[in-house]
Amino acid sequence: MSTELDRSRPVWRQIAATITGRIADGTYAPGSRVPSVVEIAAEWDVAASTAQKVLAALKAEGLVRSEVGLGTFVADQTGM
Repeated sequence: MSTELDRSRPVWRQIAATITGRIADGTYAPGSRVPSVVEIAAEWDVAASTAQKVLAALKAEGLVRSEVGLGTFVADQTGM
């Protein structure tokens, strides 16, 4: 499922907003795995560095947490 991106605006922000929306609407429930760098790069046809920036931004916002060797998961949002 590819999403159209506006190439005149920062692509990583658009992808992060889409994933944030998926977290908000329950597509990615708390504790569930979010797409990996490779999966993000493939879905949106972007470079791996762009996908890494997306996950870093989501982590900085406290929306996801990473577990080495396992992946990136939706953080528990209780109390936020």
